[in-house]
Amino acid sequence: MTRLRAGVLGAGAFGRIHARKYAEDTRVHFVGVYDPDDERADQLADTHGAESFGALDALLKEIDVLTIASPPSFHAANARAALLAGKHVLVEKPLATDAALGAELVAIAAANKCVLACGHQERLVFDAMGLFSAPERPTRIESVREGPWTGRSADVSVTLDLMVHDLDLALKLMGRSADRVSATAHAEHGKAADQIVATLGFGDAEAVFTSSRIAADRKRTMRAVYPSGEIRIDFLARSFENTTSFPLNAAFAETRIGADPLGANVSIFIDAVLGVAPRPVVNGEEALAVLKLALDVDRASGLPSHS
Repeated sequence: MTRLRAGVLGAGAFGRIHARKYAEDTRVHFVGVYDPDDERADQLADTHGAESFGALDALLKEIDVLTIASPPSFHAANARAALLAGKHVLVEKPLATDAALGAELVAIAAANKCVLACGHQERLVFDAMGLFSAPERPTRIESVREGPWTGRSADVSVTLDLMVHDLDLALKLMGRSADRVSATAHAEHGKAADQIVATLGFGDAEAVFTSSRIAADRKRTMRAVYPSGEIRIDFLARSFENTTSFPLNAAFAETRIGADPLGANVSIFIDAVLGVAPRPVVNGEEALAVLKLALDVDRASGLPSHS
């Protein structure tokens, strides 16, 4: 079997993980990486016996699939270049930082028959739990996703950096778009929000999201209230409490997908490119819906989405 040729744009923390996942997959030949920081790109390439490219165009000529793990402000331009070159693309979240640019990516991918996927891999955690098969819709969701300042993804708001995960999960759980959005936010390191609390309405249901990248400690939790009970999830402890009758998998963290959702997301992206899976975990259209909602949250807060 001819192996897919894969590349990674961005040699930071997430780029290194994606490179390792490609290098470990027997269906893939990891060709190399491009990063404006030559030293960082060289180190990552050397780790996997791959090539460090001096420009994105040079990398695109040698690959079939590309992970984009650059700062979020560059996601759209880099994905556009790759899709126009006929490459299948997995973009780390968010899909873009502008709704029109995100919509353009979806259109180009469809026109060129390319797979366009996004890195909202928290969906796979819920899938491993069995939560998406619940026979009820939540009446209320409360989520907290916060941690100390790292400087990573500081070019965009904490909404586009962290809250996008919970927005995606809420859209999937609620099964509909939000019809009411309000938010309050605080900026400390730039113009965009570093801390934000958003309240969203989904018909008769409500969701409250808290995200911060200037908190004292890391916290990743969600409480989902259903007519028959509630589920409290601790993403860091990889555990949950369940008072509903839903037959959820308490050992989800021990499953292949639950143990490594990012790796599973990359694997399913490859499946979709090879035609083994009908679609990636989160496709371009779904990622665009999350992006639009995140931008609505920032607008409601009165702060910009870009620093």
